Formats: sequence, structure tokens, C-alpha cells
Amino acid sequence: MATAADAYAMRRAIELAARGLGSTSPNPVVGCVILDASGERVGEGYHQRAGGPHAEVHALRRAGVPACGGTAFVTLEPCNHTGRTGPCSQALIDAGIARVVYAVSDPNLQATGGAEALRAAGVQVEHGLLAEEAEAVNAAWLTSVRLGRPYVVWKYAATLDGRIAAADGSSRWITSAESRADVHRLRAEADAVVVGSGTARADDPHLAVRGIAGAAQPLRVVVDTNGTAVKPGARVLDDAAPTLVAVAEDVECDLPAEVVRLPRTAKGIDIPALLAVLHERNVRSVLLEGGPTLAAAFVAAGAVDKVVGYLAPAFLGGGPSALADAGITSITEALRLDITEAVRIGPDLRITAHPIPASVDTGGALSGPWRGSGDRPPGKHSPAVSTEAPKEH
Repeated sequence: MATAADAYAMRRAIELAARGLGSTSPNPVVGCVILDASGERVGEGYHQRAGGPHAEVHALRRAGVPACGGTAFVTLEPCNHTGRTGPCSQALIDAGIARVVYAVSDPNLQATGGAEALRAAGVQVEHGLLAEEAEAVNAAWLTSVRLGRPYVVWKYAATLDGRIAAADGSSRWITSAESRADVHRLRAEADAVVVGSGTARADDPHLAVRGIAGAAQPLRVVVDTNGTAVKPGARVLDDAAPTLVAVAEDVECDLPAEVVRLPRTAKGIDIPALLAVLHERNVRSVLLEGGPTLAAAFVAAGAVDKVVGYLAPAFLGGGPSALADAGITSITEALRLDITEAVRIGPDLRITAHPIPASVDTGGALSGPWRGSGDRPPGKHSPAVSTEAPKEH
């Protein structure tokens, strides 16, 4: 049975895993803490970059000889696969680890089997400790493996009455400089940033990460169904980061960027086809920064896993709302959300929420139809409210 010391060690491993967000894709983020036989922490580490040593290897190197007879706490089941690195299960066995506690089983068929290998070598193995918290930090990778598509975070900025621009179309700046800086943190954690043709025309966005040292630039994706919004000289076409322009399959265009042609639907590009293309490119996480029309297309496709809304303490009374027509026609069909965090960012409020599947009873009333997999997004955890700015990873 897990002790308070076990929970403390695993929570530290989860904190370490989060440090890898934005730098390990297409691999998962993983953290590891090693206690010696007497329960003292002697090593810790996390997976820092794809192709580099895994978390267990970093922790074992720091622990050295005292790891023998000790316990390893790992956020994801140790791998049993030889790729660019060797199997972590064997590394733990070779180090003489006596007990392994991991939070989440590895759903990747190529790498699973670590727990069985450890048990076969006489190592005591336990799993499930703080699994929900460990899933939350690794939601992007887990979604990509389980559903075969990227994890999608829809980010928007709005006034308290839900307006993303004024009646005259002006929108700079609805939220504060602090909120805009926080968005760059979200970009740095994503493999791709996606906007639509409306945003491309209105804002000429750059979409690259700024202000975060060492951040890997995400793929910039513009959904330009008719191939008319991205013009030569657009900021998204510079060399700050790679760019992909998605157009309908019947469109011809000549741009200094990679162009992908996808099936056309009644309302634009086929969203599942777009996500399939991104997944094939090893994109495991998407930050959706598009306007209300593109957001509605993703919502209608059941392809939003998390919502991050930055709400400014202001009213406009007119102008476009954050979400356009997503096929929801009655209150019983409303897309219900589970708020997992509310944090003050400068003068604004950042709310993080996850869609609730239609099968989940929400206090006697069923949530609206969620047209995705029907699975609860990985890593749902209890709501938290804070007036302090979040710690940076």
C-alpha cells in the first residue's frame, strides 16, 4: 500500500516530467525519483528531449550505487523497447532497484511490457499511484497513442461577455500583456499552432514563440480553405518557424511554404483529415488559436480536448463571440465543461476546462453531445482556484 512518502516522491516525479513539455515530442514526458533502501532521495531526472536518455537513466546516473536496493518512482511504465535508447526496465534491473512504482501503464504496444520484465527479474512492481495527475501532464502523448490524433487545446481571449473583438472588428488588445506572455508558454508546449483564414486576414499573425529561452518553435498551420488568405509577405511565411498551409483539394496556390490539400466539407477543410496529416508528421499536441469559425469546426468534429480561455474584465456588448455555429441548437445539446483551474493572470482570469463526454451525468442533467471518442480526456483532475500567478516549468 502506498505511503505518504510514496505519494510525495511520485508528485515530485510528476513535477519533473512537466519540465519536458515542449521538448520531448513525439515521445512522452516522464519523470523519475529514486529513493535508497532507507527512503532517502538519491536521484531524480526527467526525459529532456526526444532521442536523449529517458528519465530513469538520468535518475540512476545521479543516484549511483545507492540506487541498489532502492525504489524508483516513475510517471509512466518503464519501457521495454530498444530504439534510440535502451529499455529502461533493464537499466533499473541492472542498477539493482528492488521496487518500482509507476503511475500510468504504457499504451504504446512497441514499448509496453516493462512491468512484466521487472517482475520476471524479481523486482516488486506497483502501479496506479497518482495516475490521474500523471495522465494530466502527459495528456498530449497519451491522446495521440490512444486516439491516433493530436491532443487539441483551444485557446481564446475574450471579454467577460464573451466578445473576441469589438463591433468595428478591433481586437488589440482585449487581454493584458501578462496574458499574452502566458500564451507564448502554451505555444512553447505545443507541436503546432493552428489558425484559420479569418485570423490570417485580420491579424497577419506570426505564431512563433517569443520570450521563452530555448523554446522549440512549433509548426505554424494556417487553414486557408480557398487559398486566398495567406499572401506573399505574410508574417507566417518568414523563417522563424516552419509553416504548413492547408487548402481544399481542388485549390491551386503558389506559396513559399509547404501546402497540403485536404477534402472540402460544407463548412471548410475536413478537420479529422487535417489532424490525421498532423499526426503523421509526429505532431502530438495542437494549440488552436483560430477565430470562432475554425473553433466551431473543431468543436463540431469533437476534436477539442482542453479549453483555455483568457477573460478580460471588460464588456463590449457587440462584436463576434468566441464560438460560431458548432451545430448546437438547444440548451440540452450544450457542450458542458469541467473547470479544472481558474488563475489570475495580471488583471485577467485564465480558465482551464475540459469537455465532459455526453455519457457523464452532471448533477442530474446530461451534458451535450460530444462527438469525439466518447472518452474522458486524459488527466482530468479536481478544480483548483488560485489568485497567484502560475509557476513556470
